[in-house]
Amino acid sequence: MFEQTFKNIDDVLWKEAGCATELDYAEQTSWILFLRYLDDLEKANAQKAELEGKKYTYILDKKHRWSVWAAPKKRDGSFDHDKALTGDDLIEFVDGKLFPYLKGFRARAEGANTIEYKIGEIFSEIENKFRSGYSLRDALELVDALSFQTQAQKHELSELYEAKLRNMGNAGRNGGEYYTPRPLIRAMIKVVKPEVGERIYDGACGSAGFLCEAFEYLLPKADSTKARRTLQERTFYGQEKKSLAYILGIMNMILHGIEAPNIVHINTLTENISDIQEKDRFNIVLANPPFGGKERPEVQQNFPIKTGETAYLFLQHFIKKLKAGGRAAIVIKNTFLSNTDNASIALRKELLENCNLHAIMDVPQGSFQGSGVKTVVLFFERARRRGGLGTTNVISTDLWARPIH
Repeated sequence: MFEQTFKNIDDVLWKEAGCATELDYAEQTSWILFLRYLDDLEKANAQKAELEGKKYTYILDKKHRWSVWAAPKKRDGSFDHDKALTGDDLIEFVDGKLFPYLKGFRARAEGANTIEYKIGEIFSEIENKFRSGYSLRDALELVDALSFQTQAQKHELSELYEAKLRNMGNAGRNGGEYYTPRPLIRAMIKVVKPEVGERIYDGACGSAGFLCEAFEYLLPKADSTKARRTLQERTFYGQEKKSLAYILGIMNMILHGIEAPNIVHINTLTENISDIQEKDRFNIVLANPPFGGKERPEVQQNFPIKTGETAYLFLQHFIKKLKAGGRAAIVIKNTFLSNTDNASIALRKELLENCNLHAIMDVPQGSFQGSGVKTVVLFFERARRRGGLGTTNVISTDLWARPIH
């Protein structure tokens, strides 16, 4: 139903001087989609309140609502071109009034898990890259034709958005770091077997592919109102450092049906893992952390095993974030299994002595588009007591000093 609309939006962006890459396309489509979604959400909440005899307080004030500045309508429901801003007037409004107003929500929000805070975070981290108000007007009218009101519509929109993320990942350069192939994610989830009521975490969530797929996996198991509310509010948690990935993750989860995603915009590695308490831990960790990066010495001080390799720091973080008996599936470079540097040896020792590393999945070459990096998936459980694997399938602990095959 909406596929042609998405293609038309891409055509508009392709002609726009301010948008040069697939990353730009995804970013600019995301903020417009978010405001369109918010408009539908507000209308639905207002109608629900009216049926219950209550008064609904809108999140956005009237002049900043989608139906006023982006898509004004006549009484008969047709588009009101006389009231619709366009050209320089539209760019001036968006850059000078709309974005500053939306940024202000971060300071005014009651907490980080509210939709108000997400609004403030998103519009504090991105900018409008449209330079032509006429191109932006075309994009707004195309997005206005979309609807988020039914589950079927949300499902179709989520599929189209996933395709956009996949195209971004396939575009090369740094696009691939935001997108993990969905068949790989689904395979990892099937092995870990999450259950409703368990808390699932990704501290390097990118476009939130792991969290979205875990939601899709668990949704058929949520057979009551209480269970569905648990999925909405107390199941999926993510953290992301990069601004664009944070925005993509928020939008991706919303389109998959999670209204107020629990994603925090933060550099996960700045957390000292010695400060992690039981209340901070999760039943399941699913992640594809960035590898090949180099972290500064002050960040490395947050970890007992000192290394500049980003993936190794994330692996320490994930182990500490697991509850006793918690399960993890982590993508990592296959060289981790054979490297003889001190950090690799120490981490293998940690996995084999204090976790149950029960499976290693070899990921086929070329699974990650635009990257020649060979990867594996580590499946492990955190031991219920330190110094014990918590399983009868004990692996000889002298193996940690040698490559794992």
